[in-house]
Amino acid sequence: MKIAATKKRALTKRADEVDLEVLYPEHNISVPIDFFHNETRYEPHSNGSFNLRYWFDDTYYKPGGPVFTLLGGETDGAGRLPFLQKGIVHQVAKATGGLGVILEHRYYGKSFPTEDLTTKNLRFLSTEQALAEIDYFARNVKFEGIDADLTAPNTPWIVYGGSYAGAQAAFLRVVYPETFWGTISSSGVTVAIYDYWQYFEPARLYGPPDCIKNTQILIDVVDNILLRDNDTAKVQSLKNVFGLGNITDNRDFANQLTGVYGLQSTNWDPEENSPSFFNYCTNITSTPGSSTLRPAVAAVVSSADYGNSTVAQDILLNAIAWLNQTSVSRWRRTNLTQDQYYTTLNATALQQYTSLEDYGATSWSYQVCTEWGYIQTGNTPPDIMPLISRTLDLDYLTFFCRAQFNITSPPDVWQVNKYGNYSIDYPRLAQLGGNADPWRPATPLWYPESRESSTEHPWLLISHAVHHWEENGVFENETTPLIPPPQVVYAQQFLKNFVLEWVDGKSDSDVGDFGLDG
Repeated sequence: MKIAATKKRALTKRADEVDLEVLYPEHNISVPIDFFHNETRYEPHSNGSFNLRYWFDDTYYKPGGPVFTLLGGETDGAGRLPFLQKGIVHQVAKATGGLGVILEHRYYGKSFPTEDLTTKNLRFLSTEQALAEIDYFARNVKFEGIDADLTAPNTPWIVYGGSYAGAQAAFLRVVYPETFWGTISSSGVTVAIYDYWQYFEPARLYGPPDCIKNTQILIDVVDNILLRDNDTAKVQSLKNVFGLGNITDNRDFANQLTGVYGLQSTNWDPEENSPSFFNYCTNITSTPGSSTLRPAVAAVVSSADYGNSTVAQDILLNAIAWLNQTSVSRWRRTNLTQDQYYTTLNATALQQYTSLEDYGATSWSYQVCTEWGYIQTGNTPPDIMPLISRTLDLDYLTFFCRAQFNITSPPDVWQVNKYGNYSIDYPRLAQLGGNADPWRPATPLWYPESRESSTEHPWLLISHAVHHWEENGVFENETTPLIPPPQVVYAQQFLKNFVLEWVDGKSDSDVGDFGLDG
């Protein structure tokens, strides 16, 4: 029944498919490039302005309704349009008689304040500048075709964001409480962490136990060879059995054994879900057939102090098969050497990303290096077996900061954590996210695991969920008993209901009463 339902959805989508950028035309508002002329970090300052892109849907708008704005975050804002059509923006706008809005972030999509992305021209890409432009937008925007003043604070503005944008949403309620009546931080990473080894903790705690155990054994075998004895012959034998014998740097080799990364991309909707984590776990836990590689693998396992363990041998054989079906197969279709194909230590390649079209390889990387960190290392405490190699450390994984931007010091995480980090709290600031989200350790949802929720302080840890799962949706005629799953239905209705109460509370209060008792 599930397969049939999924097929029906796919056919319906093809029949009704529309170009969302035609359905929702883009608009622009001119905003200042530089909001902080007293801060030396932005010198030389700019008095200029640039076009910030946004979209809106007034299908359900009724006079007096709120403006519900979804922050685009670190990507092209047009990619968020499905949420306007059938996701959380659609659902809340319909329930509240509100106006749905998608707002693009500076230095992403088509919203650029500078002519290129050279390092000197990236100086206006910071957390506080991005927050200030959202405040400016809310206080100055005029929505085409709507004969009403919908600016804040005259109209209640509710802001939603997921992940990085979720942190922005939380910060906005704290920094600009008189502008935003309420904000919703979904999987909001309000804590900047430089060495973010904790990224893999939700996978270790909530991933399929056999997959996690086998991955830990795989990595332990690899690290026992790469990090002990400095025995080049053992290291070469290890690389050879994986078909990666021509990778020079041991870290580039270890960086291929990172199948657990796929957890973040899982989703309840088959059309949004990436199967990479499932495929990896299926492969790493299967029973390998006979293989001519077993004698060589047995020798590698033995040299890693696992003796004659057939369990470890089977895990390595599975990992070799998985890698050959994926990464090695892709490399074989190129004319590149393994070093050329696999290395991340190519300064020349990194330094070429300076045009506006290169924002996908530049903008978030710059934010990581300057303020946010989140370097996902294998640097777990000694009592926790890692899920990626311990050779994947800060030095290796921050090479791009040094090569691309000439940034040699750690990010200034205080520029993020000053807003409240784990303790961030404010009336009408909602926190929700999945319990198995790799980003949960950087959110207030990490500890404690339960908290009293109220209309003024909504809090929800979504069971068996990953990264801001309540954000996307399906058309009402496409729902099935399993799509969306019950925990997502609950989360979306929970969110919609507290927004309704927030808006009702605003209509009952005096305009401008935004204090802590508001």
